Amino acid sequence: MQDADTLFCFAHRGYPKRATENTLQAITHALEFDIDGVEIDVWNVGGELIVKHDRRLGRLLAGQELLTDLSPAEVRKRLLPGGEQVPTLYEVLELVGNHVQLNIELKGPNCAELATRVLESYVRDNNATFEQYLFSSFDHRQVYECLQRLPQVRRGALVDGVPLDLAALGEPLKAYSIHHSLNFVCPEIIADARQRGFKNYVFTVNHRHDLELVAAMGADGVFTDEPQLIMDYNQSRTAEMMLEQLAGSDSNFPLP
Repeated sequence: MQDADTLFCFAHRGYPKRATENTLQAITHALEFDIDGVEIDVWNVGGELIVKHDRRLGRLLAGQELLTDLSPAEVRKRLLPGGEQVPTLYEVLELVGNHVQLNIELKGPNCAELATRVLESYVRDNNATFEQYLFSSFDHRQVYECLQRLPQVRRGALVDGVPLDLAALGEPLKAYSIHHSLNFVCPEIIADARQRGFKNYVFTVNHRHDLELVAAMGADGVFTDEPQLIMDYNQSRTAEMMLEQLAGSDSNFPLP
């Protein structure tokens, strides 16, 4: 169980410092650590959910086409650095199993209906539980569609700014969590989200100083490209708390 003074750790796109992001290999590397969750990005490509971040080819896959202009077979023929195929959501579901939470970020249009259908099928066929999963997106309309189609799955609203009404955007979504950009997160929006009953997760946090900043604001967890950094931070916080508890118990003894 996560301690109140440690940070929930989502491995952002797996462990991209050890393997190509959003691949089965990157997720496998992340699962070697005591992480709490894995985050992936999905696009609806020709009626199949493909796990990839960018809307256009060129950064990790050869070509310049829009991802959504290709068929799933065409995407998977173009190998990623390291020789892997772009995985499907179902392949990631099978790999993650019941080990950790899985945050499925809907990147492109028309993902919600397909994502809920795939996940509902997987949970039914594998005797899994919906509580392990989280749908999130910057497209809050699709998050709302997930609520309508599969309310058993938690929802996260991504925010890259500070809305005038702070975390109120999570209310109509019946959100579980608000996912804040590190560039804009502030104590006011975290406090407002917490008051409304939402968890606060911050993306993408890769430096110790930033970890300490968001922890001081009251964040519940982070998305990170460096899971080892979060593990080390949590271990140090646990050690500090144990020392504080020992010091407190010693102070209860009368002096000679």
